[in-house]
Amino acid sequence: MLSHHLQNALQDLQDLILITKSDIEDIKQAQHDHQFERLSIKEEKLKSFEAKKAMIDYEISSLMTSHVDVPLPQLLDETQHRLLDELKVQLSELREVNKHYAKLVVVVSNLYNTFLERLVPTEMQGYNKVASKSSTILEVRV
Repeated sequence: MLSHHLQNALQDLQDLILITKSDIEDIKQAQHDHQFERLSIKEEKLKSFEAKKAMIDYEISSLMTSHVDVPLPQLLDETQHRLLDELKVQLSELREVNKHYAKLVVVVSNLYNTFLERLVPTEMQGYNKVASKSSTILEVRV
């Protein structure tokens, strides 16, 4: 059963990596609608992975409690060791892909915020940002 959960978790990770890579390509092409369309799929894959990881934890915990005298590496077969190693590699790859995607999101967000600030300059009034009355491009009416 552990091998089954590991294989399914790996598939979810591979799907998440592919979706994030698609998001990276779309953000480069300024096709943001595609990213928003995939958001629910990405969230479902993440929930699925978390559930499978919980099942993996449960299976490993069950093995360890039923075989108290045996160290964990000896409880797992070669396939399970290989799948755990692959899981570690895939998690690392997902981290790197997400880091790259996050950098692009920050750059795009800053770009949009800069454009908005140039179109509608704001000033702080206490803790609130409000459009300043000296807007040169647009006339703001309240």
